[in-house]
Amino acid sequence: MSTSIGPDGSSAALGDHSDARVTAFGRQLIEVHGWLREELARVRAEVGAFLDGAGRTPAGSDGHGGSSAGPDGYGRNPNGFAARGGSSPGARELRAHCSAFCSAVTRHHTGEDGGAFVVLAERFPELRPTLELLKQDHRMVEDILRRLQELLDGLGAGGGADPAAEARRVLGELDGLAAILESHFVYEERRIVDALNALRVPSWDASTPAFLRREPVPPPA
Repeated sequence: MSTSIGPDGSSAALGDHSDARVTAFGRQLIEVHGWLREELARVRAEVGAFLDGAGRTPAGSDGHGGSSAGPDGYGRNPNGFAARGGSSPGARELRAHCSAFCSAVTRHHTGEDGGAFVVLAERFPELRPTLELLKQDHRMVEDILRRLQELLDGLGAGGGADPAAEARRVLGELDGLAAILESHFVYEERRIVDALNALRVPSWDASTPAFLRREPVPPPA
């Protein structure tokens, strides 16, 4: 027997005939984590290319022997952020790509805090201590993202600052972010994936919730 969660967070038992319709939200969460890992690795590589002063990826290549360049000269992996083929990103591009990644992480975590975790706490009260620990992780990540955004705002802005030194500080924050996110993702998947897989939330089926989205956040208009 599965459980249906209504828009107000209330739950109701469903008959056995509905078991085949259970939506695997937990498996979708794992896919989102995989996408965020890939995007973080790409951003870190771009910072490294910026520090090197010259890209190592041949024009039109995705870095693995495949073609990824678009008609505008930018490569793009499926569901990924754009990256210039054949040259290291300039400060403006680097800021844009890093900021887009930070926004995607924030969207994912705020979507969990205000959506998925609320539903899980209602349906599985025994998970509430775990959910509080995950929220604490989110706050630590948000602190890193805030520091990272401050560094990005100053990257290549002039004023006598050394762009290479600024980029090294950005890379240091990204390294710390990667370590925390990896630990967080592994723990989260171990503790809540099964519970998410057991849920039915029609509104999530109708429109992908923020915590399960896997596309870049559009830049501000």
